[in-house]
Amino acid sequence: MTTHDSLCPAQLRRRRPRPVWALLLVLLLIVGAAPAVRADIAADYPQVRTLFPGADHFGDSEGSPPASAVYAGNELIGFAFLTMDMVRIPAYSGSPINILVGIDTRGRITGARIVHHAEPILAAGISEAELTKFVDQYRNQPASGRIVVGATRDGYATVDAISGATISTMVINASITRAARMVAESRGIPLTQAAAPPAATAPAAAAETTLPPPRHDKAAATRSQPVPAVRRAEAASPAPAAAATSAAEPAAAALSVPLVMDESPIWPTLWHRHTVEIVLLLLGLALLTCILLFQDCLARRPALLRRVRTGFLAYTLFFIGWYAMGQLSIVNVLTFVQAITHQFSWDTFLIDPMLFILWSFVAITLLLWGRGVYCGWLCPFGALQEFTFQLARKLKLPFFEIPYVVHERMLALKFVILLVLFGLSLQSMELAIRAAEIEPFKTAFTLRFQREWGYVAAALAVLLLTAFNRKFYCKYICPLGASLIIPGRFRSFEWLRRRKECGKPCQACASACEVQAIRPTGEIVVNECHHCLDCQVTYYDEHKCPPLVVKRRRRESRGRTRELAWEMEGDNDAPHLSGIPIAVISGFADDDEEAESPCLNCRANR
Repeated sequence: MTTHDSLCPAQLRRRRPRPVWALLLVLLLIVGAAPAVRADIAADYPQVRTLFPGADHFGDSEGSPPASAVYAGNELIGFAFLTMDMVRIPAYSGSPINILVGIDTRGRITGARIVHHAEPILAAGISEAELTKFVDQYRNQPASGRIVVGATRDGYATVDAISGATISTMVINASITRAARMVAESRGIPLTQAAAPPAATAPAAAAETTLPPPRHDKAAATRSQPVPAVRRAEAASPAPAAAATSAAEPAAAALSVPLVMDESPIWPTLWHRHTVEIVLLLLGLALLTCILLFQDCLARRPALLRRVRTGFLAYTLFFIGWYAMGQLSIVNVLTFVQAITHQFSWDTFLIDPMLFILWSFVAITLLLWGRGVYCGWLCPFGALQEFTFQLARKLKLPFFEIPYVVHERMLALKFVILLVLFGLSLQSMELAIRAAEIEPFKTAFTLRFQREWGYVAAALAVLLLTAFNRKFYCKYICPLGASLIIPGRFRSFEWLRRRKECGKPCQACASACEVQAIRPTGEIVVNECHHCLDCQVTYYDEHKCPPLVVKRRRRESRGRTRELAWEMEGDNDAPHLSGIPIAVISGFADDDEEAESPCLNCRANR
C-alpha cells in the first residue's frame, strides 16, 4: 500500500489540488447561480427617450408579453416594448419589421421608432425623415388597435401611407397596433373605443381624462386590475412610495399572464383592399394567354398584331408598372431563395397580391414558352424601353447593332451580376438589396423618378442606350432576366416556327431581329428571345420571307401565263393556242422545287 511517506515531493505536488483552479470553479458556480442582469432598454435603444421625454428611469424588459415599465420619479407613466417580441408579420422582404413602441397608462401610443428592417423600398428609396414622419402619426393614437392606413373608417383613426411603400406601411401599422393592444391588455390598461384626434391637433402633453371602464369578460378576469389614469410627470407632483407600489402592482401581476404571439396573417386584408387591381390584372393575363395561344393567327395579320402589342405594352407600363407597382425584381428571387433555404411561409409572398399573381403566371409561362413572355410582354421597364426605342426611330435617331461575336460574349454579363447579388444575399440580405439598385425599376416605377439625382441619372442613361440599341439593359445587364433563363431552359414546347432554309442561306429573320436572338445559322436563341413575334410575322409574309417570295413569284408567273392564254383565245386575229406545240411536264416534287415548263419553241431555240 502506498503512503505519503513513500511518495516523492513531485508526486505529492501533483496530488494536491491547485488553489487557482479551485477558485475559478467557485467563481463559475457563483456566476451561474446569479440571476441574469437585463440591460436597460434605454441603453440598447436610446430612441425610447423621445417616446417618453419626461421619464427618468426605465425598468427591465419583463412580463408576458415583455415590456419595460417607464417611470417619472416614483410614478409609472407607461411601457416601452419591441414589436418583434410578440408580433412577427413577414413584410415585403420576408422579414418582420422591428419597431420600438411606447404606450402610456391612459391607453394612448406615445410614439414609435423603427429600429430594424430589411425592406427594399425602405432600405433604399425612402429617407429616414419620411420614415420618422410616418411613425410620428401614431403619437396620441389609441392603443386599441383601431388604426387604418390610407383610408377612412368609422370608429378608426387614420394615418397616411408613404407613397410607393403601401405594403411596408401596412405591415408597420399592423405590427404597432397589434403589439400595443397586447401590452395594454396584459397590463390592464383601459383601451379607448373612439378614434383619437389627428396628431397635428392633439396636444403633446394631454391632461387627465376620464376613460371608459375596462371590459369585464372572461379574458379580462384573468388579467390584473386596470392602471388608474395618471398625469404626465412634468405636470404632477412626486407621488409617495406607497402610491408607486400600488401603481406598479399591475405590472407585477402581468408577469403571470401567458405570452400569446399574434401571428395572424395580414394578407387577406391586403387582397381585399386591392380587389379592383386584382381583377384588372387577371383580365390582362387572360388576354395575354389568348395572344400566346393564337399567335399564328395574329402573325398572319401584322397590322392587327402591331396594334395589339402596342396596346398591351401600354397596359403593362401604365397599369402594372406605375399604377399597381407590379414590377418584378431580382430582390423577389433572392427573397424566395432565402425562404426556401430557411423557413418557408406563404405569408411572405401573399402579402403583395399583384406580385404573387404575376409570379404565379410567370412560373407557368416559363415552363411553356420560356423567359420571353415576361421580358417581352409583362415587364414594365421592358415596355418603357420599347416605347423609347420606337420614339427614337420616329425621330430618325441613329441605330447601332453590336457585332454578333461581341454580342454573344456580352450576354454573360448579366449572369455575373446575378452571381454577385446571390453571393451578397448569403452574407447579408440588406447588402444584396442595396446592390440590387443596379436595377432601375425602383427609380422608374416605385418612386416614379422622384429620388436622388444619381439614381435618376442612371435610369435615364439606361433608357438613352435603349434609344440606340433595342433593349440594351435587358440583353446585357438585367439580373432578373438572367434568373428567369435558368428555369426557362425546362420549357416544354417550341412555339416559334422555322423553315429549313432559315440560316442556310436565308438571313432575313436574323437581320431583322433587333434583340439579336437569332443566330446566323438560323436557330432562335429562346433564352434570349423576348417573344415579340416579329420573326413569325416574317415567317408568314410572302413579301419578306425569301422562300415564300419565290413561291409567290412563280405562282404569279403561272397566273400571268394563263391570263395571256385567255387573251389570245379571245382574240380572233391572234393564232390559236391549239396551233402552238407545248410540252407538259408533270410530277413536281414539292412547292419549294416548282419549275415552270418551257414551251417546245423555247426549247428548240436553246
